[in-house]
Amino acid sequence: MHRIPASGRRIESLLAGFEPDFEFSPPLPLPDDEFAERVRRIRREAVLAEHDALVIHTDMVGWFHTSNAYLRYVCDWMREGVLIIPTDSDKELVLLSFFTQSVILPPGGEPVGVDQIWQIGAIGREYADRPGSSTARTAEAAAKILCDLGLSAGQIGRLGDRTSSSLFGHLDDLMPKAKFVSDNPIIDRMQKIRSPREIEMVRAAAQLISIGTQAAYHVTRAGVTDAEIYAAFTFAQLARGGETGDGYQIGVNQYGTHCGKPYGRVVRTGDLINLYISNVTYQGYTAQTARMIAVGEITARQEKVLAACTEGVRRAERLIRPGALVSDVNNAAFGSYIEHGLLASPHARTMPYNWQAADDGGPRLVPMQYVADADWEARGRRLMHVYPATHGPHNPNLGHSVGMAGAQNSFNVSSHNHDRLEAGMVFVLHAQWLEAQSAGCNIGDCYLVTSDGFENLSRHTPLETFRVPGAR
Repeated sequence: MHRIPASGRRIESLLAGFEPDFEFSPPLPLPDDEFAERVRRIRREAVLAEHDALVIHTDMVGWFHTSNAYLRYVCDWMREGVLIIPTDSDKELVLLSFFTQSVILPPGGEPVGVDQIWQIGAIGREYADRPGSSTARTAEAAAKILCDLGLSAGQIGRLGDRTSSSLFGHLDDLMPKAKFVSDNPIIDRMQKIRSPREIEMVRAAAQLISIGTQAAYHVTRAGVTDAEIYAAFTFAQLARGGETGDGYQIGVNQYGTHCGKPYGRVVRTGDLINLYISNVTYQGYTAQTARMIAVGEITARQEKVLAACTEGVRRAERLIRPGALVSDVNNAAFGSYIEHGLLASPHARTMPYNWQAADDGGPRLVPMQYVADADWEARGRRLMHVYPATHGPHNPNLGHSVGMAGAQNSFNVSSHNHDRLEAGMVFVLHAQWLEAQSAGCNIGDCYLVTSDGFENLSRHTPLETFRVPGAR
């Protein structure tokens, strides 16, 4: 049986002497009046849509995460729940919760502005030796509250996600005379422009990313593992108030492959390391960046790809200001790719990208080929396919909005987005390119559109590739 080699030293010692090069001052949670204003706006939207009430559903999914950010946004509730918001402002908000096996208790997350909380109970024969369905009981409780409000035949807006289908189906059966209307856009539209206090949260999340990145730089050298780099990043940001430690990827190999998870890969001279920080959360809000680390000398092709991507972000950044077309920002970045001979066009419809289907629109076969990886093989496994299946950027666009953890992107930075930038928009621009077993890069910053330009929220670590000497 293969044995995984021990590191031969205390992993914790790698961070000895680390201090970030700037001071992090964590902002306080959002005030109650910010949530009250959100409910006011939501109720106004409900009036315009002729809804008598709204039913908002959020569930718990793997690793104790909520399936969407709706309840966190409306009332700062971090667990699962069904929130009933009567359109009439003189009626109370009611929250039904505690219907999964999650063990999370407030704080954080006491629901702001909610008067009644009803505990449904997680049941089932195997779990509690009690027959029944927690989902069905939650729907029964919701239907009773709605009927008590006189809405058995009313129009009710529903907000949820794919985990909501069973509960919403029960409501359809329990209230056959009611008219249920899916209306996620009521809250989705509110995610495009961030308030000043929301921006403080995103800025804090970006600063936590910078601190984690500096910690990763501090420990990176030939001989450490991807898990140790990942752990250093995680410790530094979690110790200062970050909420999660599983929302980012690390790629370590001699080709610059990104979007990976640590598996014991030992850093070697000639490696390219990608830190793709797709989610560090502070008080429910996220930021996103990407950084590259080169260990010793790398190939000319790799340097070319790094240069094309880095210059692409810089060109796009220069256009950020209120009134600029999102498509122009996107196309400016991909102009660098074109000049470096990587692409022929900035347009998403014609651009190759890593996860695209076959040319005829059908499935693309992932090439089967043995790829040597000593550290993976030390675990008794072999890499038998080449990833990704085709060359190009990871996505056929430059970036997307950022805001709340678990929320859908409210917009993409792409060639076909002809909206204009507005003050208060927050987004990531990450220039990516990957060609299997040759070269790769994923590098980007997080931006806030201000009244006269932009603020680079991730400016505390330079965009350019971080260079680490190779082993001698």
